[in-house]
Amino acid sequence: MGGVPEPASSWIGKEEFGGLPTPTRRGDPRPPNWRLEAIAATERPRSISLGNDGRSLVYVDDRETSDVWALDLDGGGPRRLTTGRDPMPYWEDMTPVLSPDGGTVAYVDDGAVWLVPYGGGVARRVTEFKGKPTRWGLEAGSPVWLDDGRLLVSVDRDDRNRLAVADVEDAWATSLVRSSPGLDPFGDEEHPAVSPDGRLVAFPFVPRSDLNRAEIRVVDVETGGARALTGAEATKDRECVWTPDGSGLAFTGQRGEWSDLMLVAVSTGAERVLAAEEADFWEPSWSPDGERLAAIRARGGRSDLVVVAAATGEVTTLAVGGSWGTPLWTATGAIVATYEDHATAPQLRRVQPDGSVEILVDPAPASVRAAPHVRPEEIEFRPSDGLEIQAFLYRPSGASEESPAAAVVYPHGGPTESYGDEWDGYAQYFVDKGYAWLALNYRGSTGRGKTFERLNFGDWGVGDVQDCLAAADFLRTLGWVDGGRLGIFGASYGSYLALGSAVEDAGRRFRCAVCKYGDCDLLTTWAQGDRGGVLYCGENMLGRPSQNRDVYLRGSPVHRLDRLAVPLLIAHGELDERVHPKQSEELVAELRRLGKTFEYVTYATEAHGFLRAAPQLDFYRRLERFLDWYLL
Repeated sequence: MGGVPEPASSWIGKEEFGGLPTPTRRGDPRPPNWRLEAIAATERPRSISLGNDGRSLVYVDDRETSDVWALDLDGGGPRRLTTGRDPMPYWEDMTPVLSPDGGTVAYVDDGAVWLVPYGGGVARRVTEFKGKPTRWGLEAGSPVWLDDGRLLVSVDRDDRNRLAVADVEDAWATSLVRSSPGLDPFGDEEHPAVSPDGRLVAFPFVPRSDLNRAEIRVVDVETGGARALTGAEATKDRECVWTPDGSGLAFTGQRGEWSDLMLVAVSTGAERVLAAEEADFWEPSWSPDGERLAAIRARGGRSDLVVVAAATGEVTTLAVGGSWGTPLWTATGAIVATYEDHATAPQLRRVQPDGSVEILVDPAPASVRAAPHVRPEEIEFRPSDGLEIQAFLYRPSGASEESPAAAVVYPHGGPTESYGDEWDGYAQYFVDKGYAWLALNYRGSTGRGKTFERLNFGDWGVGDVQDCLAAADFLRTLGWVDGGRLGIFGASYGSYLALGSAVEDAGRRFRCAVCKYGDCDLLTTWAQGDRGGVLYCGENMLGRPSQNRDVYLRGSPVHRLDRLAVPLLIAHGELDERVHPKQSEELVAELRRLGKTFEYVTYATEAHGFLRAAPQLDFYRRLERFLDWYLL
């Protein structure tokens, strides 16, 4: 029934308080300008794609569901095409795509590909694959249309991602690549791109023999024969897009320190650099005339929307700063893209050739738009080894030497990600309450070049933990921060760092720590996690446990919990397959054995990301109460 919340018993799983009475205190008064309910209700339009006409846009909008929407760029508001699609994390979900004739949208739901009319109608399921459906290793995904109306899909077969061809009237799918003479056959086939004439498909291939390598391969749709166009040891070539005439492929290649924009000739394999700066180029998109590419240029947590001249490599900046994503050319020569920044909740925007910006979709609640946003200051500090660490520091109004603020250190997840100029409503909420908030880009983060990005290879939970401790030390040098009231909070890999930092700190800096669906034991998480987590967040950085057991043991804070001297708040989704909920169970069992102080909650409906409003609100209310109890 509309407006009637589900009973907590339907989504709260386990709940335990170790060494604590069951708290009833709500916490200090709510902040003057922000409400958790409004943040949880803020939607995220994302995963956009355009039809062949350059006028029909489809995208996913995250609210209580992650449904597919349509938008006609020539006029008219957004239209919802699906209902009831399970909420999915934006960093893992697939993109809906329009058929060549513009009449049908293909999308992924419940481990299968579905079709829904662009003009509206009933969705129908296309693929029927046998096997255990998983939330992360989708049975079918990444749908792409062939010109003949068939679909290319990614399927989970033989413990790897394979590209397959499926007829929309037939549930069976056949492998796209049927022969690859002279090539390593065992690996993952990723995001396919169909040539303009429909004869070839290009895709990045990641061999299991080198998880830090990605090469561009092409396959003949008719024969199934594949060949490699690019490839080098420990080098990643990705995001390939065909030139409009079909003669070449633009792609992003991390050949040196940065991901450059590259071009390779399909007939000869000859390469040239299209654009290279001290920044990463991402998500290239060709203009219809083939003379320019739109792309994202990112460095240090900020990104620009740029246009690159194909002939000369000249880079023109259309829009500066914030976080841009997925630029696509429209029929009129404008570019549509996603956008957000520290003061702007996620939007869809259209940027004209002269740089003027039009907001197409802005679903944030009015209270969020009206709330004052604190602009973070970009700062730098150095741990004991002298490495320069960059961070974003939010300072609450009223914080001064006479009235210093409590502070929270926030390491991001990933680990190969970064915290940037992005909308973070929950950080704004706690800053509005009076907390300082320091979001750091520890060693291993992106946006600083490949050398910095790989500094935590073979070194999880050691150097990056020292970066978190150095963040606390930096805060203690600020006169407007109360160095005796510091906490640390993170999610996923950030949770792992929060736990490791609290254990290593042994009560010298932090007064509490918060662990949101994170690891505690690298050996057991290797055995429990899904393929993406085990391979691409583990083995590619640490090697296999049989080869580097000491690295796994050294990076597992669960073995040193006797050092822990502060209370923990631990939360996990029971459907999590990236970091299995058994990681939190193992952590809590050891805390219980040692008589440590903790609060523990699980959510029966959630996976790796608390996406539904009720569990999300429950967690942040607990977080607020926990931080207020120990820091205010």
